[in-house]
Order: sequence, then C-alpha cells, then structure tokens
Amino acid sequence: MNHGPRNSKPVKKPSGQAGAAYKSPVRKGQATRARKPGSKKTRREFSTPVKVLLGALGTVALTCLIVGMTVLIYMIVFTHGDPAIDLDEYKANQNQTTIVYAYDKNQQPVEVTRLHGTENRIWASLGQMPEEMKQSAIAIEDKRFEKHNGVDWFRTASAIVKHGMSQGGSTITQQLIKNLTGDKDVTIVRKFREILYALNLERNYSKDEILEAYLNTIYLGEGCYGVKTAAEKYFGKDVSELNLAECTALLGITQYPYKYDPLVNPEENKKRQKYGLDVLLEEGTISQEEYNEAIAYSLVFTNSKEYKAAHKDDKEAAKSESKIQSYYVDYVVDQVIDDLMEQYGLTEQQATQKVYYGGLKIYTAMDPDVQSSMESVFYNRNNMMNTGIQAAMTVMDYKGRIVGIVGGAGEKTQNRGLNRAVSSKRQPGSSIKPLSIYAPAIENNLYNWSSMIQDSASRYVEGKPWPVNYGDDPGDGLLHPLQFALMHSLNTVPARMLEKITIKTSFDFLENHFHLSTLEKADADWAPLVTGAFTQGVTTLDMAAAYAAFGNGGAYYEPYCYYKVTNSAGTETLLQTSVKSEKALSPDSADAMCELLQANTWYGTTKAAAVSGFQTIAKTGTTTDQKDRWFVGGTPYYISATWYGYDIPKFIKVPESVNPSARLFKKVFDKIHQNLPAKEFEKSGLTVEKEYCTKTGLLASPSCTSKAKGWYKVTDTPAVCTSCGGSGLLDHIANNVSDAIGQAGDAVSNAFNQAGQAIENALNGITP
Repeated sequence: MNHGPRNSKPVKKPSGQAGAAYKSPVRKGQATRARKPGSKKTRREFSTPVKVLLGALGTVALTCLIVGMTVLIYMIVFTHGDPAIDLDEYKANQNQTTIVYAYDKNQQPVEVTRLHGTENRIWASLGQMPEEMKQSAIAIEDKRFEKHNGVDWFRTASAIVKHGMSQGGSTITQQLIKNLTGDKDVTIVRKFREILYALNLERNYSKDEILEAYLNTIYLGEGCYGVKTAAEKYFGKDVSELNLAECTALLGITQYPYKYDPLVNPEENKKRQKYGLDVLLEEGTISQEEYNEAIAYSLVFTNSKEYKAAHKDDKEAAKSESKIQSYYVDYVVDQVIDDLMEQYGLTEQQATQKVYYGGLKIYTAMDPDVQSSMESVFYNRNNMMNTGIQAAMTVMDYKGRIVGIVGGAGEKTQNRGLNRAVSSKRQPGSSIKPLSIYAPAIENNLYNWSSMIQDSASRYVEGKPWPVNYGDDPGDGLLHPLQFALMHSLNTVPARMLEKITIKTSFDFLENHFHLSTLEKADADWAPLVTGAFTQGVTTLDMAAAYAAFGNGGAYYEPYCYYKVTNSAGTETLLQTSVKSEKALSPDSADAMCELLQANTWYGTTKAAAVSGFQTIAKTGTTTDQKDRWFVGGTPYYISATWYGYDIPKFIKVPESVNPSARLFKKVFDKIHQNLPAKEFEKSGLTVEKEYCTKTGLLASPSCTSKAKGWYKVTDTPAVCTSCGGSGLLDHIANNVSDAIGQAGDAVSNAFNQAGQAIENALNGITP
C-alpha cells in the first residue's frame, strides 16, 4: 500500500447531502443572494458575539461534564477498586474453533475438518493480518485509537449529551470490553464500568494487543467470530490473503451482521464497503488511485457461481466446510473426550466443551487417501449386494495406527451417530479361529502346518453330533492337514484341536494376547471359541488389531487414532499418543500363521479377494444362521476387518459362493494399493519351507508319492515319513545333510563375495 505523500486532503461533504453538489461557504466581502419577498427565516439568527458566547458556554459545559465524569470514575476506583481484565486469560478461554488435521504423503499436516459450537472462531495474530485490515478497522471504528488512553473523552461526552447512554462514543478498546464481558446493558453504571475497564486495559496492554483481540472477537455474521473465520467463510481465503476491497467489505459487516452479510445482501454490503473506503480516503490513509482500484474490484463470495466453478475440484476444502464429519473424525472426537476425562479428571460435559470450544489442534493418525478410498466404496450403495444392508470396516498398519474407519454403508447423514466399526458387536463366525484355535496351537507346539486331524464331530449336544461344518456337513471322517482345515474353514477340526489346547488357554489368548475387549466370562466355552458364538460379539477394530500380530512378528499394538492434541497456539501439548505394544506370539509362531493365512488366498475360501501383486493374508467368517459375514485380511502394508449385515440381525441372501465382505475388502484394497511399490511380509527367519507327505503329515521322504509344501517353525519340524517305504532315519539324515550342504554353499559364496569386495575396496584406495 502506498503511504507516501498525498495530494491535498479531499473536502468533506456536509452530512446529509449525499449526491448533492457541494457549495462553498460564502466568504467575507462576497455578495449574498437576496431573500425573496415574503420569505420567513427558518431559524433565529444570532449576532457574532452571542454565537461566541454560546460556543464558549457549550465548551465549558462539555469540559465540566468530562471533568465530572473523570472525578466520578476515580471516586469509584478509590471506593471499589480498579476493575481489571486479564486479556491473556480471556484469549485462552474464548470459545475457539478446534481444527482436526491429518498428515499428507509429505508428512505435512493438512486440515480435515473443524469442530465448533455456535461460535466459529480461530485466533489470528496481528502479524497474520494484512496492513489494510488494521488500517481499515482504525479508520472506520476509532480514528483516534492510536492517541487516546482507551477512552475518547470528547466523543463519549458528546454521545452522552446527544443520546444519553443509548449509543455512540465507544472506542475500539471499549468495544473489545463489550465483546469480552458480554455486558451490553444500556445504563450509566455499565458505561462507567466499561470506561474503567478500558483505562485499565490500556495501561496493561499495548495498542497492538488490544487491536488484535478486537479483530478476533468481533461478530461478523454466519456464526463467524473474528476476521480469520470470516475471511474463510465469505471469500474462501486466509485472512492474510485479503486485499483492501475485501478487508473493507468484511469489516463493514460488524455494525449490522445480517443486513451487511454479503452472502445474503451483497448490495447492502457493497454500500457499507464504499462507506469504509470513503473514510479511508478522507483520512488520507489511502490514495485516490487505491480508492478507485478498490471500488472497481469485483468481490467474489463463496456462494457465487464464479467461486464454485473455480473450486469445483477442491475436495479437501469441501470436506473441511462440510457439517457432516467422517466416521474417523467421530471416533477421534470420542477418544479425545475420553482421554481428557481420564488424564485431567474432567466430566464428560467439560471434556466435550474443551473439544468443541477450546480451540484445540488435533493431529490424527488418519491416512487421507485410505479414508477417501474407503468412503468411495462404502458410501456408494451400488457396492452393496442387499437393500438396506449395513457394513463397516477398520484399516490399520501393523503398529497400531488406525489409517481408516467407515462405520456404515450409504451416505453419512449425522455426526457422532452409530459407528459400527468401533461400536457394533457382531458374531465373527470362523474368522475367530486363527485367534482362538490355530495361533495358540502353533504357539504351544501342539500342532503344525501338516498335523493330521480327523474331520468329524467330537462331541454330542442334545443327542446330535457337534459341531458340524458349513451346510450341516458332519465331516468325511478322514484325517486332514491343519492347513486344509483352515483353508476350508472346517468346524470339526478346530473342536478336536481345542480338546488338546484346553478352553482356558484358548480364552486366555483371546483376552490377554489379542485383547478382544467385548468378551464375557460365559465366552470361555466350546461354541464361542470354536464357532465365534460370543455373548456379545466383536468389533472390526478389535479384530483388525488382533490380526495385525500375524504380520508384524507377533506383537499386539494398542490401536490409536491421533498423535497429539495441542492448544490453539501449538505451544502446549495436552494429549500425546504413546505407542504401546506387547508380545502376543513368538516371532516364529507369527510367521507360521502368516504363511497359513496366505495359503488361504492361493486356493482357499479367500482366493478371489487376493490383492493383485501383493502377498495377502485373509480369513472369512460366516455365522451359522447367515446373519453376519466377515472378512479379515491384509497385505504387508495394511490389515483390515470388514463386517456385512443388518443392524437388526436377519438372514443375508447372497450367492453361496460369494462373501460380500470380501468383495468390499477387494474394492478398497485395490484402490489403496494402486500406486504402492511391491513389498513382502517381514519374517524372523525362524521358519522353514519343507515338503511333507500328504498321507501322514510328516516330512516327505523320497519314497512318498504324494507331497506338498508347508511352513514350519525351526524348533518344531515334523519327523520324516516312514510309512511310504522310506527308512525314516536315513531319509532324515539325507535331508539334514542336504540342508547342511546348502547352508555351507551359501556360507562359502558369501565369504568369496566379501573377500572380493575387500580386494576391490583396497584397490580403489591405491593411488599411482
């Protein structure tokens, strides 16, 4: 802005003469227009001495009024003390908008949404505001702001003489007092109290601090308090980006917020903007050129066609402005409220107030790309196979970070409603077996990949064999490898395994190793542990967190949805996530389970859901009554749990060969893996791949005619088969010798490579 020398100051037109030609006052010696015959004088004319006397008396009266006010004020101060305002405390306790962030691919925080009650306010420092904003506020609201001590005495006294205590005379400092205290009573007591507060405020704070507070507390319509949120609301810009025309249009709103609301009454706002520019020009704050430019500038508001056309692809801005938050944000809000209650001893109401009015900055663990991909699939009802169906999904990484949550099918219509991903407890069916049966069996070396187990019921309930397989199949009575039973989701085999594992051990794994939070004591029984028939059920969040142990070397990580929560300035951290983990399985057991669950996607019930180009672990789950369908699976990048069913449980009619949860998983994971590089599950090196005899489940000998490959813990490999004509001992020795030779060859090769590298390094270091 040009602040250099100006031309002569423009002549101010008399008030009430808008649009009329300005007439110069008659100078001494000039002829005057004769009065028409018969015309009457409209006012009594006084001689010059009388005028001087009256003026002097008026000045004396006004001076006496000011002096009297001053004496009265200081008497009040002497009697009742000097009322003071702690501006810093008010700033800290002002209702401010909370901003929720996520991190982008460059690990930079990006705004996701905002949380606020009736007051939408984000504090901006004076340095963040353009100079035009500060100059306009002073010129329009309080021309002598830089000169007075909080009270413009002559302006105040004049206002009292003209209007009593009903209006006028307030400085920016006094207006700030009103905004902070909310005291707007039209009484002389209130006026004197306001003056006392203003005088005290000016003694303790700088003009810049007062102006900053004022510009952050004024109401500018549309629920916006302060210039920062107003700039975003009306112009879609940060306040620092506003020009002179926009600043004056914005500040013009404050006198009558509805009347001058540019989204509702743009013509009235334009008139008010012109008034502000006229004042700035008259005061010499801006040049004629700057004035003309600002008047001619075409204001583009956020409800205009021009603005919408220019921002039609700005999805993040649309999300941020949307009043409907994502399921992820819903969960974050609930968690932050719970954590504030726990850490600071707040009531639920106090913690909720802190979140919605405390101006917090919440840095979530959400991956925006993952969340967006999930929403694009789940919000589109065409991806659901049944009318009125519901679905939910949680996606995590392998160290507890929740990257995406969707708690329902179809477009989300309310905030903090039912979030099925974290709140709905549903029966998991066979998806519970890797946690309750297979993992503890392998961890305790009771079974391995090729352990042969009979496919038939081991118990009777009410005279009938229990359990039976899918479709009331009682089993074929044959011996099958453990991997076969898992792949085909048999019920009979896990029941037989549980006899050896014991109910106590199985339940302990669910409760204390995998930390399923919804278990009841009654769930320590056959049906819950074998078929997932729990008292309450499980959530997708719990299942995803539990399955993560199979892909990370056996650790259970407590799920988290945010990194930290700070105050509005970012100077104080109120909450911070501490990543917590503990051992759920040994690394070799976790690796063995990972291989077993990968085999499901090679030729098992989950083959169709495998993510192309990526290793995929998976397990389906279907309740006996077909009321709940599950898919728990993942890649080296992410683990997830998906549920599909009706809120009020009833039969789900889908083709027998189709798992609708698996279809949703496939659609989501194909999207989020589009641009990810190839990656494999990290392994401990404590498992080995071996051929086994499919007839006996033992390591295959040369004499075995039917062989397959399986993965085994180094510490728990089967013996060599002797039932197919092999000698057993000799085959065992031969296999070990073969392994030893292979290992020796690798060692020799590594030694030669290291020696060659050492020679090369030495040669490179020689100079001629």
